[in-house]
Amino acid sequence: MLAIETFDQRQGGNVLYKALSHPLAAEALSALAARLRPLAPIALLDPDGIAPALLALAPALPPIAEVYVEDVRAIGREIAGCAACPLTDLPRSAARALLITAFDAERLKARLAPFMPAGMECLSLDAIRLPREMLTVPERYGERRNFATNFAFFRDQDGLSTRLVSANYWAGYGAGAVRLWLRLFAADGEVLATWEEALPAGPGGFAIDSRAVRARFGLPPFTGQLFLHVIGAAGHDVVKYALDTFPTDAGPSLSCTHDANAWPSERYAGLPAPREDERVILWVQNSHAVAIPAGAIALDRMGAERPVAFPRPIAPFATEALDVATLLPGIRWPAQIELRAGRHVVRPRYEVVRGGRTRIAHVNVERADLAPDPTLRALPAPLGRGFLLPFPILPRRRFATIVQPTPMATSETSLPLRLDLFDPEGRPAGSHFLGCLARDHALALDLDSVLAPDALPEGGHGELVYDFRDGGEGNGWLHALFRYADRESGHEAESSFGSHIFNTLMTYRDEPQSYSGKPPGLSTRLFLRLGEGGRQSFTCLIYPASAPWHPRSTTSLLLHDEAGALVAEAPLAIACSGSALIHPQDVFGPDRLARAGSRGYVLIRDTTCRLFGYHGLMDAAGGFSLDHMFGF
Repeated sequence: MLAIETFDQRQGGNVLYKALSHPLAAEALSALAARLRPLAPIALLDPDGIAPALLALAPALPPIAEVYVEDVRAIGREIAGCAACPLTDLPRSAARALLITAFDAERLKARLAPFMPAGMECLSLDAIRLPREMLTVPERYGERRNFATNFAFFRDQDGLSTRLVSANYWAGYGAGAVRLWLRLFAADGEVLATWEEALPAGPGGFAIDSRAVRARFGLPPFTGQLFLHVIGAAGHDVVKYALDTFPTDAGPSLSCTHDANAWPSERYAGLPAPREDERVILWVQNSHAVAIPAGAIALDRMGAERPVAFPRPIAPFATEALDVATLLPGIRWPAQIELRAGRHVVRPRYEVVRGGRTRIAHVNVERADLAPDPTLRALPAPLGRGFLLPFPILPRRRFATIVQPTPMATSETSLPLRLDLFDPEGRPAGSHFLGCLARDHALALDLDSVLAPDALPEGGHGELVYDFRDGGEGNGWLHALFRYADRESGHEAESSFGSHIFNTLMTYRDEPQSYSGKPPGLSTRLFLRLGEGGRQSFTCLIYPASAPWHPRSTTSLLLHDEAGALVAEAPLAIACSGSALIHPQDVFGPDRLARAGSRGYVLIRDTTCRLFGYHGLMDAAGGFSLDHMFGF
């Protein structure tokens, strides 16, 4: 396990982790280690408690001989293999150099100067700071907006290309000039290219196309990862995007995934086992400048507790295509696979290869900080049905819909679930108790098995909810994988996400979740990218309600061009507990979409209720993609 603290659900991300793991900081750490080695023995002052993370991410640092702490409660604690000494012992140190594991440390260095032994050199993590021009808030290095970063799976190889799409949503929070610092890593972890791109001055859309990057830098075919650093961010430090994988050789494949969730986790879940005629490839992408040791990555059949380790090391920032059958032969869908990642990677992608087609989706963070919540057995009446996990049912004449609940907490041993179905107007279309599922369950419910052939011909949506009639426990972190199959072309797409409490004035803990401010979150701001290269975008918008809410939504579809200017607006009213399947070309017409351009987008806005959405693309070859949307 990599000794780093990355993300806490209560406090958010650890910005010091991002400051240490940034690719440029990693290079500077190597230089700092080279500078310190001739000065051994080394003493360490750890005012912020980040020494374990520093040593994990900078193994080239010389051994630490002494550790000093300011907090009297930390005296005697083992840090970096040493018993921590009080800082008042510093004058008697035998070390030749003191490393302060903190940024913005000049005042601290000045305070210590009278107490340092003669000849002792004092250094701090200011030696690995990013250049000033890369900082959004230069005067406060630990400010979150200085490290608005993320990774993306990025490929231009074997007839498949990738296109990352988002918008300068920071402009809506008052940002001035915003630009991207980008670094592309090859499969072996070597740097292929480093460059910057300016974003539109307003809330305009932008795209990074692997074909354009490859042509710009004269690159060979590649499959690796793209590191993004947003400079000039305002409002928040989260970097969100949609990533399309599409064929460049007239092939039939098409898929999309959500952003990578920039925080490495100990475990991930929601990885499907292959069917007999499939290969499932897990793309393991090292998120750090230190190698992943042999055996540190492992796969396990969910609930088996018999992990099988990957036997080879993975180089810094490298990408490894791991065929799950090599570690877990014989395991077949609908079994699920758990990834033991040891905090070495951000949310990985997996690829399913079947019948000449390939599709890509992502696993999700399996939380280790959750315990069963007995309150969920009898939530107060104002919360209605409580936690809901909504998902689209695509038009059944063409598409099959398959639902697979996925355990998403290490403590989760049961999933007591019910499936509620609704037509587009919010009318109930059936309810099915799925049982109290075990952690190692193998349920994948094809809705064809519970719906009449003529039911929901134009689709609708379903909601997974807790149902404790047969016992079991819940934690509010309910997840599921949703798989869709085109009955005509055979193409498939899949997405996974988690539950929330939706559209009620009453709150429970941090629900209904709000992306800005305190709960309840009762408004919508969703991003829908437009199609490109003959592919047309679509979205399924769902109006879930834990308790009765407004009879219909008051939704606006706002078409923006590449500069962020409004091209057109269209109203939309979705019934409570209903849904709508939207194709921008049908709403706005080809002329307005042409004015918006390939980097334009639709902003889905509603100030009266929280909508939940899934988006995708469709092409003429029967390919389609689907994943959950993001808001800002």
